[in-house]
Amino acid sequence: MTGRLDGRVALVTGASRGIGYQIARQLAAEGAHVVAVARTVGGLEELDDAIRAGGAGSATLVPLDLTDMAGIDRLGGAIAERWEKLDILVANAGLLGVLAPIGHIEAKTFEKTMTVNVTSTWRLIRSVDPLLRRSDAGRAIVMSSGAAHSARAFWSLYAASKAAVEALVRSWANETQSLPLRVNSVNPGATRTAMRAQAMPGEDPKTLPTAKEVAARILPLAYPELTETGQLFDVRENRFRTYREPE
Repeated sequence: MTGRLDGRVALVTGASRGIGYQIARQLAAEGAHVVAVARTVGGLEELDDAIRAGGAGSATLVPLDLTDMAGIDRLGGAIAERWEKLDILVANAGLLGVLAPIGHIEAKTFEKTMTVNVTSTWRLIRSVDPLLRRSDAGRAIVMSSGAAHSARAFWSLYAASKAAVEALVRSWANETQSLPLRVNSVNPGATRTAMRAQAMPGEDPKTLPTAKEVAARILPLAYPELTETGQLFDVRENRFRTYREPE
């Protein structure tokens, strides 16, 4: 039985746990070869075991800290050398940073969160954009958050980082709208993950959808038949939200 993504190469960051782990497994189950990136080697090895046990797809494990900008550049070069293209990007890795009044955020925390959430995402896009353009149906899925739009008190750092990411994605989509490449952001909503537990320690995780359930909603954004680009996919509502055009 063939999968919908047979023969396609997918790059997933933050693949050792949570939504990244689950979407990597589901991409592989559809036949994709997954280039799985994360800092945690143990989590990547567990992912590889799960993909092998599934009997479809395969994985290349890349232990990489996304603060290593030169490492991101080398990753793009390695993909180009081995496969000459990239079909799917899932830019999932990110940090919560800290929930605190703006004036209480330490400079080192602000800088690290922006480095991982924004700068590394830009560096990753820059590294793989030429490879996605070589695909007959390149797909880029970049994780955002409802925080980018709500701008709740004490969430300024995370909200600002995700708003910046969405701006990058929208511009990228506008630059590539005449190509087969489709570029979208995703708001996964509240999900049963370690990051959510960090942000909401008093919340009952059983009231939230699992990372596996959320990943299953996101997966169709990787399919070749997708037509939408430059939009925000809201997982909870299971629909795209079109950004308002500038006046």
